[in-house]
Parts: sequence; C-alpha cells; structure tokens
Amino acid sequence: MNFLLWLSNFIIPVTVLMIIVFGCFKRVNLYEAFLEGAKEGLQTVVDILPTLIGLLVAVEVVRAGGLLDCMTYLLRPLEDWFGFPAELAPLTLVRLISSSAAMGLMTDLFTQFGPDSFLGRVASVMMSCTETVFYTMSLYFLSVHITKTRHTLFCALAANLVGVWIALVLVAEVFGR
Repeated sequence: MNFLLWLSNFIIPVTVLMIIVFGCFKRVNLYEAFLEGAKEGLQTVVDILPTLIGLLVAVEVVRAGGLLDCMTYLLRPLEDWFGFPAELAPLTLVRLISSSAAMGLMTDLFTQFGPDSFLGRVASVMMSCTETVFYTMSLYFLSVHITKTRHTLFCALAANLVGVWIALVLVAEVFGR
C-alpha cells in the first residue's frame, strides 16, 4: 500500500518531466507549445460555456418547478410493475443531465431514507454505474465540433439503463431488499 501512495505522489511530476525531456529531445519550443495549448483550452471553454449554463439552468428549472415530483408520480405504476423504486426516478433522470444536481438528489435520498438503506445503496451504486449523457455529449462533441452523433445517444441511454438495472440487481443480491 505504501508503494501505491508513493507512486501516486510522483506520477504527475514524472509525467511532466517526461514531456519536457521528450520535447527537448524533439527540439520543440516548449514554452510556445504550452502557450498555444492554453490559448486553445481557453477558446474551448468560451465555446462551451453557453451550453453549460443552459444545462445548469434547465436542471434547476426542472427541479425547482416540481417537474421531477410530477414525473415520479406519473411513472409510479410502471416502476411498481418493473420493481423499480419510484423514489429513484428523479435521480435516474437528472443523472443524465447533471452529476452535481444528481448528487444533491442523492443527498436528499440519504437524508430521507439513510445512506445504508436499500434506496441509499442503490443510489450510490447508480451514481457510479451511470453517466451524465447529455452533459458529456454536448460538452465533448461541441468542443471537437462533432455534429453527426449517429448512434451515440441511443447507446449511451441504453448503457445508462443497464447501469440502473445492474445497480438494483447488485444491491438486492448483496444486501437484500
């Protein structure tokens, strides 16, 4: 274990040193390359900022407007039929858009049901088994100017659905309902 701690403390400085040595070996002006990369990174931030602000505003409007509670109520018959806890529906839906908003919902679940409850455990596993699909697609595809996403959205949503299902199954198998 001490070796892993030692290695983790030195991996970033060693990586930076290797980049510098490799750049010197290739006779690259490292300072100019660094400034060019920083300039491109700042331009990327400026390009994606409106999308990020739009996503954050949309999540807060949905959450504050009571739409998540309404969706939970409307989806309850389907959730009961599939054995999916209705209390996890808002977390499942918000997780597709925003990880930080999903963390807030998970904290609310912890407060209401407890972190060691079935719902708390499923929520925890769900957070590690799923992805912020819409955030990730908009952020990364926009930053590299991809406009034709083909099957990405369908596959990402299917993977999230499997992640949610696996979270339910794993927690039920390991801890029981």
